[in-house]
Amino acid sequence: MKSMIDIYDLLKQYGTFIYTGDRIGDLFLIEDEVRELYKAQVLDVKEFQSAMLIIRQEVTKLETQKNI
Repeated sequence: MKSMIDIYDLLKQYGTFIYTGDRIGDLFLIEDEVRELYKAQVLDVKEFQSAMLIIRQEVTKLETQKNI
């Protein structure tokens, strides 16, 4: 996984679509879904770590933009 688009595509494969209108809130829900996929052993460790890193980077980027 290299971007948020890859994470969205992964979630779509399992019938999960997340959109609440709050981008940061969406990212936290996506993080929860990725954790659940990992717990269900759908994702391997490398995919899980990669997805979590991308999500956290996106949250940090949005929070930084919000403070500007």
